[in-house]
Amino acid sequence: MGTVSAKAVEDSLRQCMDPEIPINIVDMGLIYGIDVDDANNVNVKMTMTTRGCPLHDTLVQDATRYIKKVGGVGEVKVDVVWEPPWSMERMSKEARETLKGMGNANTPAPIDYERALPQGTGKLVKQEDGSLALINDHDQAFMVNQAIVDFWKSCNGARKITELVDLFAKSTGYERGQIEKEVIQLIEQLRGGGLINIAGAPDAPNVDLKLGSS
Repeated sequence: MGTVSAKAVEDSLRQCMDPEIPINIVDMGLIYGIDVDDANNVNVKMTMTTRGCPLHDTLVQDATRYIKKVGGVGEVKVDVVWEPPWSMERMSKEARETLKGMGNANTPAPIDYERALPQGTGKLVKQEDGSLALINDHDQAFMVNQAIVDFWKSCNGARKITELVDLFAKSTGYERGQIEKEVIQLIEQLRGGGLINIAGAPDAPNVDLKLGSS
């Protein structure tokens, strides 16, 4: 049996995307430690951007799945820790530049939350390693996880944002009030990446962005 390296585990985790921001969890600075014992059992310590993250379970499940993709891995344990607290300083330079670009002057105009009907655009691609990517009309690939894909599909141009929040709350099992902010943030980010259009509103995706690159 070969030895599993922490580097191999980290490389696989770079395919695991934050469920709210299309940046991998390694570049987000969410991985605090990777330990591999003599039997190739893997223990990962990771954190969340906020304690109230409604997609806590989704992220742990995704991380576990990607760790298990590494050949030779035995048992996998993912522990969520809160010390030291996460901050943007823990992000990689590339991730910080991505977030900065998503908030620059080239991003779309503000959304009218009372009347907006988000419509998903682009296409979904499943890559050879099983990871998922959304491709916009400018052929930019955004690495995503299943939670983001399901939300993108629910944006069918007929649902108001309030309805999308209700739908997402039902699918995740969380109270509406817990995830409303996260849903609005996700809509803004997908729209900025050219993956969601809002009827009657000018869309101006930053076509220079390359999110989720590995």
